[in-house]
Amino acid sequence: MESIKNKVKESGLIQLDMADFRPKMPIVGIDISNQLWQGLVLKEKDFRLWIKEHDWSQYKEKAIFIFCSTDAIIPTWAFMLIGSELSSFAIYYEVGSAAELEKSLIKQNIEALALAPFIDQRIIVKGCAEISCPEFASSLLVKHLRPVVKAIMFGEPCSTVPIYKKR
Repeated sequence: MESIKNKVKESGLIQLDMADFRPKMPIVGIDISNQLWQGLVLKEKDFRLWIKEHDWSQYKEKAIFIFCSTDAIIPTWAFMLIGSELSSFAIYYEVGSAAELEKSLIKQNIEALALAPFIDQRIIVKGCAEISCPEFASSLLVKHLRPVVKAIMFGEPCSTVPIYKKR
């Protein structure tokens, strides 16, 4: 009896799962609206007191997004003060939404991917990835890999959509 061959494994195709580029650390938000006086204004003296007394160590080893959930106008220095404190604890922080932060972290992870193992290789980007912004991540991955690979496909080995082929 003939043994079963794994043609996908023998083909030399390299499969990449977009889920591998998801942020590995917890993502937490800091809402400045909690520090507004009467929900409208940020008072510098009160805000500085909050900055001084807040337990910043709770953000250790986390990625933080800083935002304001109300329509209040927040002065730039408020974001700078929070960032200054987070610099000692958080792995990464930025002003914006959770989705924007996650995109930034995904971008960092993709750009950190070493290109040497992919030179002149055929790549399949898995189609059913568990990632919050697959269009963003997959297009960045193509941009990162295209200069060195032989081909990029999307989907599963049994059914792929060609994306790029070196001429």
